[in-house]
Amino acid sequence: MTTLTIKTENQEVMNAVRALLKGFKVPFEEKSPYDPEFVAKIEKSRQQVREGKTVKIDLDDIWK
Repeated sequence: MTTLTIKTENQEVMNAVRALLKGFKVPFEEKSPYDPEFVAKIEKSRQQVREGKTVKIDLDDIWK
């Protein structure tokens, strides 16, 4: 077995690599440097934004 590490922040490159590996039927696993619990919280927050469940605070009220 050979291990290949690919370090990129470019999502387009990652999508191409995934597609290539799937095309050649090469099994692979992805590891995130982030804690899964933290990622779940961020995804939940993004979903709330999409649903309009946000609160807007006026800049003048921040320091009150």
